[in-house]
Amino acid sequence: MDQVNVFDTPVTARLHRAEYLVAFAATITLGIMHIGDIRWLPAVGLFLYIDLIGYIPGAIAYHRSTTKQISRVYYVLYNIMHSLITQAAVAGIWCLTVGPEWALLALPFHLFGDRALFGNFYKPFGLHFEPVREPGYAALVAEVTARTQVPPLPEAAASAPEPGAPETANAKAGGPDTAKAVSGAVTVPAHAGAGDPR
Repeated sequence: MDQVNVFDTPVTARLHRAEYLVAFAATITLGIMHIGDIRWLPAVGLFLYIDLIGYIPGAIAYHRSTTKQISRVYYVLYNIMHSLITQAAVAGIWCLTVGPEWALLALPFHLFGDRALFGNFYKPFGLHFEPVREPGYAALVAEVTARTQVPPLPEAAASAPEPGAPETANAKAGGPDTAKAVSGAVTVPAHAGAGDPR
């Protein structure tokens, strides 16, 4: 969430994914606008090769493993292939060697779709290759979420009696008038007693 606390809560993760959803929608819009200009064989190839190299080998190794501890090579392959920097370089080389074309939309379409629709970003070595909720992260999110609970309003907190506090005269007598009587603070109207011979 910042340069010190480098993690997302469920809310900030959804906001993060929403940004990629906008970019994903933009690639779809461009694809529809130029659908007649897309060479579909290169587009499908560009879309699939990311996972053929970066995801499928690691997924196979993970599901075959009894300990779910697989080589870091699979993590590196995934992170390289699902990097916008890598795919921008691929697109640049393609433009220089083959030429710019709308089939290259398959690259951002894949990456933006992964992040917006599935929430898949980079894979750190310390986590499972496939999504598994970490107990430590769950505890951290619960602690951070607890801090966001709305505290009671100051007025409500001030008016609430403290535990064990003695009842006031007002509370004992049942109303403000009785409280005045108890305290002896009786107000006499100005006209009261006017013309009284005593």
